[in-house]
Amino acid sequence: MAKLPANAKDLLADLIARYRSRVDYLAVRLEAAEGTDILLRGNKIETLSEGISIGGHVRACHKGGWGFASFNQLSTLKARIEEAIAAAHLVGDEETLLAIVDPVQDSRMLPLEGTDPRQIPLAQKKALCQHYGDILRSVSPKIATISVRYGDSAQQMILATSEGTLLEQSWVDMEMRFAATARDGETVQTGRETNGSRKAYEDLVGLDEQVRSAAQRAVDSLALPPVKGNTYTVVIDPILTGLFVHEAFGHLSEADMAYENPDLLETMSIGRRFGPPELQIFDGAAPPGHRGSYFYDDEGTPATTTQLIKDGVLVGRLHSRETAGKLDEAPTGNARCLNYHYSPIVRMTNTWIERGKTPIQDLFSDVKEGVYARNWLGGMTNGEMFTFAAGEAWMIRNGEIAEPVRDVTLSGNAFKTLADIEGIGDDFFWDESGGCGKGGQSGLPVGCGGPSLRLRNVVVGGEAID
Repeated sequence: MAKLPANAKDLLADLIARYRSRVDYLAVRLEAAEGTDILLRGNKIETLSEGISIGGHVRACHKGGWGFASFNQLSTLKARIEEAIAAAHLVGDEETLLAIVDPVQDSRMLPLEGTDPRQIPLAQKKALCQHYGDILRSVSPKIATISVRYGDSAQQMILATSEGTLLEQSWVDMEMRFAATARDGETVQTGRETNGSRKAYEDLVGLDEQVRSAAQRAVDSLALPPVKGNTYTVVIDPILTGLFVHEAFGHLSEADMAYENPDLLETMSIGRRFGPPELQIFDGAAPPGHRGSYFYDDEGTPATTTQLIKDGVLVGRLHSRETAGKLDEAPTGNARCLNYHYSPIVRMTNTWIERGKTPIQDLFSDVKEGVYARNWLGGMTNGEMFTFAAGEAWMIRNGEIAEPVRDVTLSGNAFKTLADIEGIGDDFFWDESGGCGKGGQSGLPVGCGGPSLRLRNVVVGGEAID
């Protein structure tokens, strides 16, 4: 088991005291991590590994300029501190603006509710992947390829800063991903499912029906007609709502995106209306039990819940201490790094649209012709533009769910789509499958949630209309 030295806190406190006068801000992070990675593709285990790592990084700020150095040998820490300080002096020529946060001296561990995956033998994890692989293959002879991916990681972090913070945190994260691709001649369809947890290994066990459904969707889609490309009223399920609020809106709420882009900052101006009065959007690590939850971010700022949109109006954004200082706004505890190789940047945690008051069936009422989309297959965003592929979909005809269709992609502008929300369902679902990517740091655990939504004027791609 990877563990940091027993005297690590004393060592960091001594080094911070020695070097703190040379810069405006100095932070040292030590980290011990261990994890498992298994990839089953087809009938073959392509990856089967367990690993441990111990390392850290140094961040120094002088006159607004940042120096960064990472290391994996504790004996080189003094040299890395001097390198980071030298780099900060080399580039700093303005003013250091960091929002004020009270120093923290604390030790916290995110609690598990069941079995720690580190207690499960590697052979047992491998057998679980093979079991799910057998299920995917068994659904139909038309299943051409399958993949199962298992990953778990445990991290222990100690953070010391020149402002007096001395913080220890630890957590465990787990994830499994399943995919099955079916083929019939030239027609190819894929079904996917993902599960994640920070609670217990048991959350990844007993997923037989969920895994089987991914393969069955792929097979069933082979015989479905493609949707006719058009602009429709669309009803999306909570999983797609979570994907939308994270990918299409959440990233635009990250303040480093805004202060580096004056046009976006003007567009994302506090007080601007983006949606209907019943629309409420939040992000926060404070709600317990989700994959984006923690006690403190990677700068030692306490976790919060930040309301981004209140009654349809933009009222907040997500911050590190630097972005909060530069925009003269309150820090929100959203500075996160994937591991010690990277510097913390502004990242979402758990992002959600609040439950509405519209009964689900009423979302479909009076829709003469529309599309009902569930689950996600893939997607991409480019600034405020998005394109998402639905995992499964049906036409809506005269207020009722009608025939299933395939190849449904939803495209649009995030701001226009928020304004085009016609109904917010009274259901809600947390999706713990998210692994967010930004700034080269991919796979950061996040949570997404929301209710079903009814959206007007959504561009739906499929087979072009003649």
